[in-house]
Amino acid sequence: MLHYALAAFDACSEFAQTVLVLAPDDNHFDGRRFGTLRFAVRRCGGPSRHASVLGGLQALTEFGAQDSDWVLVHDAARPGITPALIRALVEALRDDPVGGILALPVADTLKREQAPAAGGLAAVQATESREGLWQAQTPQMFRLGMLRQALEDALASGAEVTDEASAIERIGHAPKLVRGSLRNFKVTYPEDFALAEAFLGAAKPV
Repeated sequence: MLHYALAAFDACSEFAQTVLVLAPDDNHFDGRRFGTLRFAVRRCGGPSRHASVLGGLQALTEFGAQDSDWVLVHDAARPGITPALIRALVEALRDDPVGGILALPVADTLKREQAPAAGGLAAVQATESREGLWQAQTPQMFRLGMLRQALEDALASGAEVTDEASAIERIGHAPKLVRGSLRNFKVTYPEDFALAEAFLGAAKPV
């Protein structure tokens, strides 16, 4: 999964640097398995996505990135990302004052559950409108300085942000929505591995 994600960014030669953020005590990663892919490893991950992204932003500044530079944050659990999707996001947002995310309009009917009785199954409390709802994907693209400010402000306030866009929203901005792809889904459940293999095929990415 990680190879596919890194290969997609490696194929975009216009990026100055790709930083892979790992937990300080990670003992599974072996960089020799990734051949000639261009990326740097920084063991600055934290207990949450929020903290890990802040660590990654600091690592980028150590490589010379400025507050005005664009930064793209991507989940390694989304191996279906492609250079075409990355470039579509960049092209759509390069002149935007805020930035934005890849996302897809919600297609499924949404149900809100009511608390189940002890030992019972959850039941439907209500059907929620899906009108205007989008499912967030990554990469999410913002200026480094604005994103750092938003994440630090959320951290100081004790606010829980589940992605970069929600942090940007907290400080009063409206990130743009750029249509993503079903193949860019997040591998979350055991059965998702088979689905990812179906999308990606058996060939190693180039």
